[in-house]
Amino acid sequence: MELKRVVVTGLGAITPLGNSVEETWKNLVDGVSGAGPITHFDASEYKAQFACEVKGFNIADFGIDRKESRKMDLYTQYAVAVAKQAVADAGLDAEEVDKTRIGVVFGVGIGGIHTFEEEVSNWAINGKDKAPKFNPFFIPKMIADIASGQISIMYGFHGPNYTTTSACASSSNAIADAFNLIRLGKATAIVAGGAEAAIYPAGVGGFTAMHALSTRNDDPKTASRPFSASRDGFVMGEGAGCLILEELEHAKARGAKIYAELAGAGMSADAHHLTASHPEGLGAKLVMLNALEDAEMKPEDIDYINVHGTSTPVGDVSECKAIKDVFGEHAYKLNISSTKSMTGHLLGAAGAVEAIACTLAVKNDIVPPTINHTEGDNDENIDYAMNYTFNKAQERTVNAALSNTFGFGGHNACVILKKYVD
Repeated sequence: MELKRVVVTGLGAITPLGNSVEETWKNLVDGVSGAGPITHFDASEYKAQFACEVKGFNIADFGIDRKESRKMDLYTQYAVAVAKQAVADAGLDAEEVDKTRIGVVFGVGIGGIHTFEEEVSNWAINGKDKAPKFNPFFIPKMIADIASGQISIMYGFHGPNYTTTSACASSSNAIADAFNLIRLGKATAIVAGGAEAAIYPAGVGGFTAMHALSTRNDDPKTASRPFSASRDGFVMGEGAGCLILEELEHAKARGAKIYAELAGAGMSADAHHLTASHPEGLGAKLVMLNALEDAEMKPEDIDYINVHGTSTPVGDVSECKAIKDVFGEHAYKLNISSTKSMTGHLLGAAGAVEAIACTLAVKNDIVPPTINHTEGDNDENIDYAMNYTFNKAQERTVNAALSNTFGFGGHNACVILKKYVD
């Protein structure tokens, strides 16, 4: 069976850097930090009092009225908003398409944590000794699969519809699954991506208790500093990203614009620790090799790696070691950058937003920077002879870009985007 080719025909983004793809991309290239004091709740007593929040978001701007929006947790609102952007960008909402062949695969790491927190807190305070009184939309707002369901209902897309949950690899897994469904002929197009909105007491408190978050409260904008010696944890982000993946001949037949081709995807497991990456980068190495094999590409075919690069002491080291092991001498010829230095870590949405960054790097031949680098690390695996694209974007030919995402539990997923050539 000959596998079908898959291309990207639409994009949507809601991020700490902007509520559109255009604004997000501009700020990525300009090296803008999305970090600032937390406004979603009073975090003054928390060890980490800042995050990368979405600013100025209003679901009504995307045609969803107040009555409907009250049935959606914020993470679902973000998902619906980026799907609307991407579907319109691809022209799928204006085309006579077979909706039985269009699906939705969306990733989320945590889901409706704010809804769960509110409902349980209200019950504990107001009704613990009485018959429980919960909002009838409590469960449909909270559950992790509901974003993909809402998107399919909104458009009447009857194709494959489900959610992937693999912590911070969730939306990369969603893209990989969508890719495989299309090239195997199970769908002609899929709305793929991820969403997350966990900057609330339980989310921030939980990650702080794990000592996972930066506590650089005096200087939030420089707190996410991948590959710098003074890195002290990740900065939590929120938002969503969406890509319309489409079978090439279907896209060509309707005259769709094509951003890039999705060439391959890889998956692996660290099988090592609940939260820490493998110290030797074994899972990270394997997932990149699997993606290259799937794409039928050699290491030297890659020009840019959007690394997982969360700004944690252990994770940055193991990923650098894996890159050197996989790419050898070519590791010194490609560009590397961590856009999390600007967006923060979007958890389940990270893979989708970073796949968009890779898509636009391929389209525009620009590599966004890793900002906030001021001092080197003495660990030999963070080899500064490699090009981390520190502090300033770099123009170069990007024929192919690889995006890495690694999640708690040892889940690893990566995707490869390349220039589309007919």
